[in-house]
Amino acid sequence: MNIGLKNLLLKTADDSFIVGHRNSEWTGFGPFMEEDIAFASMAQDKIGHAWALYKLVEQMEPDHSAEWLAFQRPLKEFKSCHLVELPNAEYDFSLIRHFLFDEAELLRYTLFLESSFEPLTHLARKIKGELKYHTMHAETFLFQLANGNEVSKARMQSALNECFPYALGLFESFEGEKELIQEGIYPGEQVLKDKWLAAIAEMIAEAGLKMPEFHAASSVEGGRNGYHSDFLLPLLTEMREVIAIDPNAEW
Repeated sequence: MNIGLKNLLLKTADDSFIVGHRNSEWTGFGPFMEEDIAFASMAQDKIGHAWALYKLVEQMEPDHSAEWLAFQRPLKEFKSCHLVELPNAEYDFSLIRHFLFDEAELLRYTLFLESSFEPLTHLARKIKGELKYHTMHAETFLFQLANGNEVSKARMQSALNECFPYALGLFESFEGEKELIQEGIYPGEQVLKDKWLAAIAEMIAEAGLKMPEFHAASSVEGGRNGYHSDFLLPLLTEMREVIAIDPNAEW
């Protein structure tokens, strides 16, 4: 299997899988009932996206099932970025992470629509519609809270400043990326990053917030190469509690 394609599929799947679990943790703890429902719905979508991507890897590497990739793969083989691994903290943090992540995801799947790898193109057509809902949700609350009162605006700006360096790690380069660009499978992380920066800068300014200053060294990276935050292992341990009892059980 093309190593670049495998890495692209796995890192995209791992991000969705982990952030989907983080979103699910808001169930019963949201600021109001509609948000419980919204985050639970988006969590379900995210895990579904991850499942579809893991299935693509499984089809090309039958030795490893989608279940194994999600629940039994060694920690070092996960390729999730640090942004999705971080605990939820307060609602403002989770909302800003949601905004930064899903704006990037929508653009990523838009690029996938032009991929020369046909299975990814087909999948992107299905997923992009769900991501439009996710970004609409994030944008709605971004504007509402940024224009609420001085306290809510200050909290949103603080959360944005905190999340932003981690969000830059979404665009960390990975092994085999150059080959994917040459083969027309994916135009590369720099192309996606440039589109994302232009898109969010406009929305952040419209919301009355300030775009954080950044440079190359401010990006929190490592996840694409197996170097994770301290929060991933406890999260995976929790997610694997059932399968750890009997890894060979059939459900």
